[in-house]
Amino acid sequence: MQIGMIGLGRMGANMARRLARGGIEVIGFDRDPAGRAALAKEGHIKTVESLAALAGALTAPRLVWVMLPSGAPTEQTITELRALLARGDVLIDGANAHFADSQRHARELAALGVGFVDVGVSGGIWGLDIGYGLMLGGAEADVERVKPIARILAPTPTDGWLHCGPAGAGHYVKMVHNGIEYGLMQAYAEGFALMQARADMQLDIAKIAESWRHGTVIRSWLLDLTAEFLKQDAALTTVEPFVADSGEGRWTVLEAIQQGVPTPVMNLALLSRFASQGKDDFGARILAKMRQGFGGHAIKEKPKS
Repeated sequence: MQIGMIGLGRMGANMARRLARGGIEVIGFDRDPAGRAALAKEGHIKTVESLAALAGALTAPRLVWVMLPSGAPTEQTITELRALLARGDVLIDGANAHFADSQRHARELAALGVGFVDVGVSGGIWGLDIGYGLMLGGAEADVERVKPIARILAPTPTDGWLHCGPAGAGHYVKMVHNGIEYGLMQAYAEGFALMQARADMQLDIAKIAESWRHGTVIRSWLLDLTAEFLKQDAALTTVEPFVADSGEGRWTVLEAIQQGVPTPVMNLALLSRFASQGKDDFGARILAKMRQGFGGHAIKEKPKS
């Protein structure tokens, strides 16, 4: 079985490696020559220098997996592929695209007789060794073509992957997954911050994290990762308090508003990330001045340069 993999960044390359280990012939392409060369050097995966070469190297009917950032990179690549793919081929989008974009891509490709499957992928840098969680959306016939790939990428052939529904459903479920992830991460962060603030109790938060990993209700993989980095550096003094948001959390919150479904934990977790990015700085200054105005409370002023 063959598959073309477009996008050989860290995650895309690891997925290509896992497929090759599972006996799939992978032909890869990345616009970065260094990315292509690094993977080809390993000797298990063939790489090509253009999308046209990738399409030409695959035997029809073709499977092509796009693993690129959502937005312009994915849109541009899918547009180019529309001229290269043919009836009976299936295009798979494994990036974190917005589900509405995936629904549109499915309609546009269906007009050409090309199938489309959107796959939400979870597992990060650990997926190469322990497998990826896969959430698939698409027509039954198209997903059937992708199932052998899913069985190799997933933790086991039967666990960790699911055909969630029609086109767009895979990315929709992954969007909600990431919203939940935001909330879980925020709860852990706040709990550890609360304990760290009680200097009088001399709490060893690294040992507490390790202890919580065993037998507690809140044990999880996120807690495993937290315990590991706290073991290395419990103070985290070299880490800037800046948390990026890649988009899925925003989409989840907007969807909740559109559907009228209350998601306060996800909403506040997203807003906390905005705060860490300095987007609450002016608002905090306003608050400080208001407290000074009505109560005469002192404010901290930056030294004049």
